[in-house]
Amino acid sequence: QVQLVESGGELVQAGDSLRLSCTASGRTFSMGWFRQAPGKEREFVSAIIWSTGNTYYGEFMKDQFTISGDNAQKTIFLQMTNLKPDDTAVYFCVGDPSGWGRRAVNWDYWGQGTQVTVSS
Repeated sequence: QVQLVESGGELVQAGDSLRLSCTASGRTFSMGWFRQAPGKEREFVSAIIWSTGNTYYGEFMKDQFTISGDNAQKTIFLQMTNLKPDDTAVYFCVGDPSGWGRRAVNWDYWGQGTQVTVSS
């Protein structure tokens, strides 16, 4: 079982930028991010496929979020810009040994989550 450890979540002001990091304990085919706001379902944010370098984003996410990573370091980043109160959520790092997808069930490995709070 691969362990994922996120970091970088904090309280910020609207309009601020923030970068999240996640490191995996082992190799994966893909890694990515989901988020879950209070009272809402988990939402796909972004994913990266190591073999191709292809990146994918959830609906409307690409304007604000950029995923990047270092396969050798088994680490991904989520650069978030122009943050809004609606971006307040727990952000989960995810990984999978063989695939990826926009649904939570597509991912085998989950981190504990890191809280991002955006105040207005």
